Amino acid sequence: MMQSRPSGNYNIQQVSNVTGLSKQVIRKWEERYELIQPERLDNGYRIYSEEDVKKLLKVKTLSEKGYSLKQAVAQVLEEDGIVQMESELPFAQEESYPEFNDFVFKLLEHGTACDEIELNYALQQAYFHYGLDNFLNKVVLPFLHEVGNRWEKEEWDEYQEAVSSMMVRDFLVQIRRNFHYRDDAPLVLGCCLPHETHEIPVHILLLQFMMKGWKSVLIGASPAPGAIESMVEKLKPQKVLMSASTSIPFERNPKLLASLDQFAEQHKETKFYIGGPGSMQYFACKNLKNISLANSLEEVIN
Repeated sequence: MMQSRPSGNYNIQQVSNVTGLSKQVIRKWEERYELIQPERLDNGYRIYSEEDVKKLLKVKTLSEKGYSLKQAVAQVLEEDGIVQMESELPFAQEESYPEFNDFVFKLLEHGTACDEIELNYALQQAYFHYGLDNFLNKVVLPFLHEVGNRWEKEEWDEYQEAVSSMMVRDFLVQIRRNFHYRDDAPLVLGCCLPHETHEIPVHILLLQFMMKGWKSVLIGASPAPGAIESMVEKLKPQKVLMSASTSIPFERNPKLLASLDQFAEQHKETKFYIGGPGSMQYFACKNLKNISLANSLEEVIN
């Protein structure tokens, strides 16, 4: 288990874990470009602040978008009021940076090390600090987005991605199981489509519904063919939320959406929605009459 650090203080290994940059790169950017100025302890070790970590992440983001390191550093320092740029950069000034808080930093640090105990503890701290709504929006979603980025860029291996995602999923399951709701609360059924294994978005969506006064039931990852229809007939939910983060469900069964739409036709008392990146391209080319594309949480709840 990694040793927990004081909030806002990082040694160079922890900075490397949080940013995905090697220690050599961090030192290079510090010494050559004077991007950051970490505090030096009496023993000579550097201690980095949260602002130092944010600057490193901003430069990393800009360099991945095509800036030279010199340009990226200059823009980040200019934004902080340290230097003034005389020449115009070849890219738009409005850039999107990962605005992570200390809890996300902790999760990235422990996710890099695959430390399940510290991951769970950081999730608990963030949940009790923010409350559920801000916990989802300020911690869970940014962390999962960055996990996906590092997986795609091969900065993280399969085990690091799997452990981090698993710990978030298990924590969300625990919250849902302990959530209190009225006995007469309306029911929403959330489900992945067959062959879809990414269930975390459904957990998040159901929790958002529960905060609005709904009770929820989840059909987990990759349900068996016919499981969705069976649960709808048994539970008679007011709404059904179907998720496809990938296109695999439709590639495996090209008639899946048409079949579900026909089923929805027979259950007019239930409103059916589908969402997720994988469903967008397939939804556009299908003439569905009874399933709506979920573009936002507000339109689904309302």
